[in-house]
Amino acid sequence: MKEIFYSKFMELSAQPAGAFLLAGILIIIFVFFYLKQIKLTTKILTNMGLMIALTVILNMLRIYHMPQGGSVTLGGMVPLLLLSYSYGPAVGALAGFVYGLVNLVQDPFILHPVQVLFDYPLPYMAASIAGCFQRNILMGAVVGIFGRFICHFISGAVFFGSYAPEGISPYWYSLVFNASYLIPDLLICLIILHMLPIKVLVRQMRGRS
Repeated sequence: MKEIFYSKFMELSAQPAGAFLLAGILIIIFVFFYLKQIKLTTKILTNMGLMIALTVILNMLRIYHMPQGGSVTLGGMVPLLLLSYSYGPAVGALAGFVYGLVNLVQDPFILHPVQVLFDYPLPYMAASIAGCFQRNILMGAVVGIFGRFICHFISGAVFFGSYAPEGISPYWYSLVFNASYLIPDLLICLIILHMLPIKVLVRQMRGRS
């Protein structure tokens, strides 16, 4: 039995899509395992619901929408970043996972099951890395959205390579395509984060005066 499981595991991991599928599933399992150590209070769940709803609204206010998915928004990532700053990466990842599923229902662009994983729940979960930079909020936003970029980049290189113009590497195509909307989106988020009293909002969300 162990030999059969091992052979199937190696067969799956030898394929690019299979390897990324395993990596994505392991990341999700790790996050939910870590969440067991965190007490999700009513206050946290309420704030999570509010921030996810606000993320949905802000992501509908698009400045530009790319043909194969991806948008420049009016700070659509800010609420999820705020959650990560307030409660840490694990809670932010849970909210990112939920929002990713909502986004999949709202704006689906499906080529492959693994592509769905890397274009919807995982990018917004990766953005929760920002919660590790509570003392440097702007740096946290840069790192968090870079984590999101990595997920979209993998999806673009592996599953959207056929959209690349002839003679253009799918990796270069994915890099330029995803950077073209994520960099402007990051700059808008940084401006908003710089203008908002983030530390005050974080204290209020944590229930401190």
